[in-house]
Amino acid sequence: MKKLLLATAIAALSVSAANAAPTVYGKAFLSADYVNGEFDSNVNDAFDRDEDTVEINSYSSRIGLKGSEAMTANTDVVYQLEYGIRVDGEDRTFKSRDTYLGVVNKDFGEIRAGRNQSTLDYINNVIVNEGYWDNLGDSNLESNQKLGGLNMADSGRINNSIIWKAPQYNNLPLNLAVMYSSDANEDNGASDNDDGYGAALTFDQGTGFTLGVAYDKDQNISGEIIRGTATVDLGKYMAYPVQLGALYQQADFDYSSEDEKGLVLSANMDLNNFARPANVYVQYNNTESLDGNENSDSDQIVVGGKYFFKDNVIMHAYAGLNKADNVSTQAAGIDDNGDDAMFDTIGDTEVFVLGTGLEYRF
Repeated sequence: MKKLLLATAIAALSVSAANAAPTVYGKAFLSADYVNGEFDSNVNDAFDRDEDTVEINSYSSRIGLKGSEAMTANTDVVYQLEYGIRVDGEDRTFKSRDTYLGVVNKDFGEIRAGRNQSTLDYINNVIVNEGYWDNLGDSNLESNQKLGGLNMADSGRINNSIIWKAPQYNNLPLNLAVMYSSDANEDNGASDNDDGYGAALTFDQGTGFTLGVAYDKDQNISGEIIRGTATVDLGKYMAYPVQLGALYQQADFDYSSEDEKGLVLSANMDLNNFARPANVYVQYNNTESLDGNENSDSDQIVVGGKYFFKDNVIMHAYAGLNKADNVSTQAAGIDDNGDDAMFDTIGDTEVFVLGTGLEYRF
């Protein structure tokens, strides 16, 4: 009898340990990019910049742990600890990505607390660009730094945040997520920034057509962002393996009277004449009043493709061009006393990039 009880206890402990074991996952994405960029100052030719080089870059490389474990018959605890790393060695520090602890209940939905991707990203199913050109959110030129393509404001990860994902009701094709973020610990009271909040709603019947709308305030920017998206998979309706997408966004910055307006159009086509899965894509971005600056606009066009040697080993190739007008930055120069100094300047940029890379997922 004692042996039977001991065997039962060991089996129970084994099942519990198996349920608690986290999943280790991640990816390494490294590329070689030829970058040709120019900045032409409208103020002083001495502030012009010119870049022509080959860069080795790491994109969204990461490692993480995630898992779940039953608390009751209807409720599970869920967790994730994810950290980004630069495979190219430029930054040897692990940086927190999505890190949270939460619970999931089939009647009340899911609640997560920690550092979470904002709900604005929940409808970001239109972006097909990879590598260098996955660059939404790059809306400013850094002071005296390398050039890069400029685009509309984007979603980011929010500290001190709570997300609630509503359960589906009667199989309705709607998904609702609501987010709150506290500013209490961001700057130790040094500013009077408000707490933030956001929400996202998606419509998806599984028929190849989706709609999404999202809104947030004082999370990704100091101000408000509203975003709408639509996608259609033509392969669901005809013999064309093409997916189309459109995104429109308007950002109202607290520090500007001008609203930033952004548009993204994308198309992705699967290629069926290869031994392994492959696809090609094209994406066009347009932004008016970058970062709320009047007459500061950008246009970007990118073409690229992916080839899957295996489901988790992917070759990338892409080429793109970004042009931006009347963007502000700072440039190094010499002041009237002959000393090194930084000067404000405004000008136009043009960046061309041709790249190829390898991605490994595990």
